[in-house]
Amino acid sequence: MADVAKLANVSAQTVSRYFTGVGYVRAETRERVAAAIEELGYVPNQSARTLRTSRTNSVGVLSIGALNYGSASVLTGLGLAAREADVTLTIAQLDLDFEARNWEGEARRALAHFKSVQVDGIVLSTPIPGVDTLLDGWDQSTPLMTVSELPSTGGGSAGAHSHAAGWQATRHLIRLGHRDILHIAGPSTRNEAKERERGYRDAMEDAGLSPQVIDVAHDWSSISGFKAGELADPASFTAVFASNDEIALGFMSAMERRDARAPRDFSVVGVDDMPSAAYFSPPLTTMRIDFRALGIATFKILHHQILTGERAEHYVEEPELIVRESTSGVTRR
Repeated sequence: MADVAKLANVSAQTVSRYFTGVGYVRAETRERVAAAIEELGYVPNQSARTLRTSRTNSVGVLSIGALNYGSASVLTGLGLAAREADVTLTIAQLDLDFEARNWEGEARRALAHFKSVQVDGIVLSTPIPGVDTLLDGWDQSTPLMTVSELPSTGGGSAGAHSHAAGWQATRHLIRLGHRDILHIAGPSTRNEAKERERGYRDAMEDAGLSPQVIDVAHDWSSISGFKAGELADPASFTAVFASNDEIALGFMSAMERRDARAPRDFSVVGVDDMPSAAYFSPPLTTMRIDFRALGIATFKILHHQILTGERAEHYVEEPELIVRESTSGVTRR
């Protein structure tokens, strides 16, 4: 570091601030330091830094559940924020089927491994109920953030607001004049699916309407939506709230085979606003949830706690209604 400082014509403390990110370094100075590092081929000794600072500049991430658009986007956001902070992520993926049984032991082993390699903090991302039990007696010496719809406590957690997504999607359809609104539920063993259905039911109840739910999904895929479309009675609804965009796509495909097409015969709203939703036929009205922003915010909150020791607060990523051509005013048959 002294050699880098000499070549860049700065102090060793400035080079230290460049690497740790603690303290201000002007852009022009950062460029000189980076050029000196490149010329000298300097690589920081991470082991020595760990001994000196008691930090490893690493964070463990345990992602529970199948990798889908939402969970993958959260991981992307975590990775972007970690790279900006010069922190290494160690990621463990625990895939689970619909039943989601007997996962607690493997999850505890993964968390114990993270602690054994002395990560500075841990992110636990899970759509499965039971995070409360899993974290009973957690040693607070290692900061931990959960990414979950139903956090165990008010602090140290982050999540999307799926109840609001269900509520707003259903209210949008009601404002368009629809009264017979069908909900195609997501997998019932997942927190997000339960919260989106609860939001739908609350909106229907507030409007004095009777809920209709098709609950056949074992995953978040278009296959689940297609199965629901094979079961639905086209004469019983004029609008549909699907628990995510993939399910909406499968449902529309099944209905089109039955000569019912959105928005001519029914309106449909999804959740996620995955990149392809704007190119569905028709383009899908959906509740946008910025999962990448959720991952970025989660990491920044955890990293702040690592650096300062301040207890993290609960963070919520709110949904946003994106109106496209799949919804229109009520169609009278």
